[in-house]
Amino acid sequence: MQPVYIGLGSNLGGVMGEPVEQLEQALKALASHRQITLVSLSSNFKTKAIGPGTQPDYINAVALIETQLEPLALLDCLQFIEQQHERERAVRWGARTLDLDILMYGNLTMDTPRLTIPHPRIAERAFVLVPLLDLNPNLSLPDDQSIAKLLANCPEQGIFRL
Repeated sequence: MQPVYIGLGSNLGGVMGEPVEQLEQALKALASHRQITLVSLSSNFKTKAIGPGTQPDYINAVALIETQLEPLALLDCLQFIEQQHERERAVRWGARTLDLDILMYGNLTMDTPRLTIPHPRIAERAFVLVPLLDLNPNLSLPDDQSIAKLLANCPEQGIFRL
């Protein structure tokens, strides 16, 4: 079993409810998969949207799971859950009902056309770093960069614990 950190985010209501409910339903879907065990979950955080136009604030969290799925199979699983939540990919960084990202997959590093691990913009996103630290204050990337140090160098992005 590999420890994997999954980023969760939502800023639109949809078939699964409002953003907090979207995250809750996504977690239930993850936990129901026979090859995924939900280990722990960060607090939910309200964050300002990054992206085009005026968007509602996001609700973000990070889940620590353990899985036997290979990274691309896990990505397929996450994208299937996003589809169940009617995720639309028309606008890059646009508003969304649900966003699920593989942030870290054990100590693995990989860079393919479909998937880069660790997440390529992890160091720029306080809305990911803060929940990661909420789960594990001593966490580091596979190259030994401290998540706490990355957050110290990250611009303030208006994050509030719910």
